[in-house]
Amino acid sequence: MASERGSMLASFAVRNYRIFFAGALISNLGTWIQRIGQDWLVLTELTDGSSAALGVVTALQFLAIPILAPYAGSLVDRVRTRRMLAVTQVLLGVTALGLWAVVALGVAELWHVFVFALLQGVVTAFDNPARQAFVSELVSPELLPNAVGLNSTSFNGARLLGPGAAGLLIAAFGVGPTLLINAVSFAFMLAAVVALRPAELHPSPRARGRGGTRDGLRYLRGRPDLIVIMVIVFALGTFGLNFQIYNATMATEVFGKGVTEYGMLGTVMAIGTLAGALMSTRRTRPGLRTILAALGAFSLSTALAAVAPTYEVFGLLLIPSGFFALTVMTTANAAVQLGTDPRYRGRVMAVYMAIFIGGTPLGAPVIGWLGEILGARAMVLAGALATGIAGLGVLGYLVVHDGVRLGVERGLPPRLRVTQVQPVGR
Repeated sequence: MASERGSMLASFAVRNYRIFFAGALISNLGTWIQRIGQDWLVLTELTDGSSAALGVVTALQFLAIPILAPYAGSLVDRVRTRRMLAVTQVLLGVTALGLWAVVALGVAELWHVFVFALLQGVVTAFDNPARQAFVSELVSPELLPNAVGLNSTSFNGARLLGPGAAGLLIAAFGVGPTLLINAVSFAFMLAAVVALRPAELHPSPRARGRGGTRDGLRYLRGRPDLIVIMVIVFALGTFGLNFQIYNATMATEVFGKGVTEYGMLGTVMAIGTLAGALMSTRRTRPGLRTILAALGAFSLSTALAAVAPTYEVFGLLLIPSGFFALTVMTTANAAVQLGTDPRYRGRVMAVYMAIFIGGTPLGAPVIGWLGEILGARAMVLAGALATGIAGLGVLGYLVVHDGVRLGVERGLPPRLRVTQVQPVGR
């Protein structure tokens, strides 16, 4: 039965979720196509292969998220999330269309990319918590982990197809079409939001009165279990998930490849992320052990990729990196959503996304600078080591302060065992 607990496609039994999933898949495909096109525009047409400039673009895309997160989360908890999503799709489509226009007219300069990246980041600061919180309105609570996993499958299915398609489009027609495709893709997401049946939604209680942001932060301060998870995703988002920069510089500087091979790296990595997303759809009890074990495995596989002797080996090592990164992200996301009082979910998810994505403005320029000074390999290795050290720091804190006991379960392969007094992320 489609709704059977633990079924990989359980959430597809819900009509509203099927429609939302389809719109998000097309929108995500457009987003990944534009990302490759934008990166190639910066690296090859607007600069002479500057990883620092690429780092600035990446940072600007996420700069507004941590700044606007408290207000965005409070707004999500006060207004109808469906209406908010409709507005954000229109604005994201307009900004994508603007970037395409300056490229198509042949007047694009680096500062144009900076401005549009910043504008898209401002809108995304409201779109991200709205999307995250809206999932809980599409399905019942018991289907939420499955729905979160399927959302990641949508994102990473698009990631599987998008980079390779972008590389072929750029090679055949130039950067412009990749940007136009993304602008059009938001119309499909808008159509999906409009087509949902309001009577079949599960709306969360709306926050009332003033002080919503302060109430949300006060609630979060009293939830150390959620804070621990946010520390982990901050480390991953800030130092580990800079593959937009890693892949571009490794492909061009270390292995001397072109746009098609660069796009293929994103596609190959998406094999791992898609597998991780599919695996997460069957996970009904997201917990801390899975998060910590996957974080350690991500750090190890990414460190190995940094010293890969050939382009092919580097690409193959991106598969486990993508798999374990997705495992951390989907498990952490589901754990936070399930563990949060519905009255505060919008505000908590806004803080979650601000911490996860908002760390990029800190990490991306530093990573890009390391690439300029020490080279691409050192840059990738630094990201892997920083993520691993952060994970060990969290483990140490839990052992000292929360009575966590660590062990190794017998078997092939051996598994990390985390025993704690108070379960994290229930």
